[in-house]
Amino acid sequence: MNKRKVVGAVLLGAAALVYGVSPVDLIPELLGPLGIADDAVILSGAALGVWRLLASARKKKHPGDAAGPGDAAG
Repeated sequence: MNKRKVVGAVLLGAAALVYGVSPVDLIPELLGPLGIADDAVILSGAALGVWRLLASARKKKHPGDAAGPGDAAG
């Protein structure tokens, strides 16, 4: 696993959680649904980013993976 991507995923998740519980927001919760929506967008975007980082960190590269099937020059 790529350790840089794992660390990035952890930091991204932690930053999103800190933003979610922080009283400082782009749109405060006092504005009702808009305040909750900005938190939901940030948290869901961060979750997607964490998922993509971890998924790409799990991919193992092998020397023969560069050429797909049928790419042999024969």
